[in-house]
Amino acid sequence: MSFLIILAALALLMFVAYRGFSVILFAPVCALLAVLFTDPSLVPPMFSGVFMDKLVGFVKLYFPVFLLGAVFGKVIELSGFSKAIVAAVIGIVGRERAMLAIVMVCAVLTYGGVSLFVVVFAVYPFAAEMFRQSDIPKRLIPGTIALGAFSFTMDSLPGSPQIQNIIPTTFFKTDTWAAPWLGVIGSVFILGVGMSYLGWRRRQALAAGEGYGQNHLNEPETFATEKLPNAFVALLPLVVVGVMNKVFTIWIPQWYGASHTTDLAGLGKPLVTDIGKIAAVWAVEAALLLGILTVLVFAFKPVKARFADGTKAAVSGALLASMNTASEYGFGGVIAALPGFTVIADALKAIPNPLVNEAITVTTLAGITGSASGGMSIALAAMSETFISAAHAANIPLEVFHRIAAMASGGMDTLPHNGAVITLLAVTGLTHKTSYKDIFAVTLIKTAAVFVAIAVYYLTGLY
Repeated sequence: MSFLIILAALALLMFVAYRGFSVILFAPVCALLAVLFTDPSLVPPMFSGVFMDKLVGFVKLYFPVFLLGAVFGKVIELSGFSKAIVAAVIGIVGRERAMLAIVMVCAVLTYGGVSLFVVVFAVYPFAAEMFRQSDIPKRLIPGTIALGAFSFTMDSLPGSPQIQNIIPTTFFKTDTWAAPWLGVIGSVFILGVGMSYLGWRRRQALAAGEGYGQNHLNEPETFATEKLPNAFVALLPLVVVGVMNKVFTIWIPQWYGASHTTDLAGLGKPLVTDIGKIAAVWAVEAALLLGILTVLVFAFKPVKARFADGTKAAVSGALLASMNTASEYGFGGVIAALPGFTVIADALKAIPNPLVNEAITVTTLAGITGSASGGMSIALAAMSETFISAAHAANIPLEVFHRIAAMASGGMDTLPHNGAVITLLAVTGLTHKTSYKDIFAVTLIKTAAVFVAIAVYYLTGLY
């Protein structure tokens, strides 16, 4: 019965998310309903002592990353740098390779630290224009953007400043550059197979005589001619974020040591910080700050004109994204405390291989919650100690567990109720019926890449 209660709570959360209701509102409702059917007297203490404790802890640790990432993406947009990068990539790849050009633009922006949601808004007008000129069906745009923005640069490539690559650092005391070879191999697999799939879909449409189509919704206006910033200047903030993320990852432990004690009279008692858990988060935050400053140095005038309104939108987006994930994290904390979760945990522990165990656990919870970061947070909060013990027992570096967790979180996360998927379809004016098939194909490809990376590790020992 306890197991069925948990399944019902998960199914209800997935249903309300699919129907478009707020996860911030319904995550605690679903969690507390599960508690109610387990033991009604535990509802208040579980809400205050578990749900809210987990939610606040997540916000405390990760909200600055969400905030700085959103502001960085917004100033990149306001400065015109995103348009300049798009134009430069199109010039290199060629308009006849519209799909590859859009994938590469999304990849450059996301690996440079721009939020996935910002990338969707920034790239869609260019994608629509290029697909129209190349007479490629518009329904293929969401799958193309998903391959570029929601896959390998989000969680596979080492050093990615996206939250999915940051969360494992606090559990495994690793950094964002963990297991670089596995990350690169997984990225090459996703990009190669993904582009082959998109090319096949385009050839299918061409053979059927299908073009861009007419009477679409949310069609962007044709671009007016405008002077764009220099492409090298536009890329500089992204380079600064990437390089300084690595630099700070090395420097911070050297500056502070394994732990740091702050002893000020006003604190009452010394504040001890475990640098191993927080260094990667600090490194990304510092790198994003420098990225924002770099944009302001080179494009102060265009950013200044719309900075107030732009940052308000960025802050709102960061609050919504972080609170959505934090609510799912709180939901996971409650579920993990219930008796029924022991049944699930024991079933997952029955998977003998620790890396396969971790991959299936993380990607399953990411799929159920419709959130890569939310599902991974739930899984690692509940089972990271088990994974660490298994790593020591099997003599597997924790860097490998970091990379597999990150990649697995970006596996089945993009099911129909995923927030980024819903946003992508809304922005492009398309529907699940017309375009989700291609997004799901990308979902299967990036899920398969996790197991390719695991196989490579066991066959070669490379990580």
